[in-house]
Parts: sequence; C-alpha cells; structure tokens
Amino acid sequence: MPDAALPVLSLLPGDLPPLVWEPFREGIAVSWIYRTGAGGPAAAFLRYDPGAAAPHHVHDGYEHILVLEGSQEDARGRYPAGSFVVNPPGTGHTVSSPEGCLVLIVWERPVRFV
Repeated sequence: MPDAALPVLSLLPGDLPPLVWEPFREGIAVSWIYRTGAGGPAAAFLRYDPGAAAPHHVHDGYEHILVLEGSQEDARGRYPAGSFVVNPPGTGHTVSSPEGCLVLIVWERPVRFV
C-alpha cells in the first residue's frame, strides 16, 4: 500500500502528480500505484503510445480499467475517455490504442500473457 493515498480528483488528466514511469510492454509505460506481489492485487497507470498494443492475455481475476485520456479498444469495442471496463476472470483479449491513451487499471490478480 502506498504511504499516502492520492485523492481521486487529483488523478484526472492534466492534474496528475509527477509519476515515475517504467517500460511495461513495447509502446506502453507503467506507473505503479501499488503491487502486493505473489499473485495478489495491483493498481497502476498505463500510458499507451499511439499505435501501441498489449498482446493477448487472460484474466485470472477481475481487471478494472478507467480510461482517463484518449481511447483503447479490443474485439468488443472502442472505449473513449470516461469509459469504465470490467473484464471478469476467465476472459481474455488483446488491447490496442490507435491514438494513444492513459488508463487507471486495477488487477485482482496478475494477467497471463499467452
């Protein structure tokens, strides 16, 4: 758990505190909010460059995504800023962002890239 919780309103685009970014996947950077390790929950910001895609992965737990800027898409549709997506356990998808995006993501359990 982080030392101090950030107020939700401070997470809106344009008002983000300075974040530490690291590579996650090609064209995708991550800024971790928390990680519990050992297959437990985690939350992070993901920043997709225009045209970036996360390869096919399977959810072993719930995945919650709030699109803050831009849009992302998968086989079920396009999710513009303001969209809230819940992917239940046992589902899988490939995610892309033709225009780039910033999302807040919460994983109940880590995803498995297949």
